[in-house]
Amino acid sequence: MDKDKEKEELEIPPIELLREELAREEAKHSFRKTLWNIAVVLIVAAAITALAATRLFVLIRINGNSMEPTLADGEVIFLRQTKDIEAGDIIGFYYGGRVLLKRAIGSAGDQIDIDRDGNVYVNGQLLDEPYLEKKSLGKCELEFPYEVPEGMTFVLGDNRAVSIDSRIKSIGSVEAEQIVGKVVFRAWPLSRMEMMR
Repeated sequence: MDKDKEKEELEIPPIELLREELAREEAKHSFRKTLWNIAVVLIVAAAITALAATRLFVLIRINGNSMEPTLADGEVIFLRQTKDIEAGDIIGFYYGGRVLLKRAIGSAGDQIDIDRDGNVYVNGQLLDEPYLEKKSLGKCELEFPYEVPEGMTFVLGDNRAVSIDSRIKSIGSVEAEQIVGKVVFRAWPLSRMEMMR
């Protein structure tokens, strides 16, 4: 008798109610799957970004004023790792366990001359330097004209009066192996954020 009562009490829910429950379960499953896919995409994107940041770019905080007014003390810039350097590029290179930033002026075989007023000539042509605030011969231990040796780059800071660069014999021209890359982006401060040549 009890079994018959249980059968009578056991009601089969209407088909619409079953459909609604099935739809809720499918929605939960779809939502979880979507969250999982988003998480996987974010993890992959973060891994690619980290790889690119460590393999392609170097983040550097400027310390000093040898590149003013172009780069100021405390600013943060990105170097793109490359050995493909052109005259006018701001490059980073290893010297004394640090990365120094200077502007590439000439490469192998170029004749560099700097007069007493700080005018720079490359292969007899006066260099147009709109990035300078003031020209200066600065501290100089070289005799001009100076021919850039094979496989090297002659560099100068934009703040010529105080910059220690290729004019000083202890630094001299920079070997290709010393070069980390060239400045491509200023990230900080936000008010000066920009792509750079």
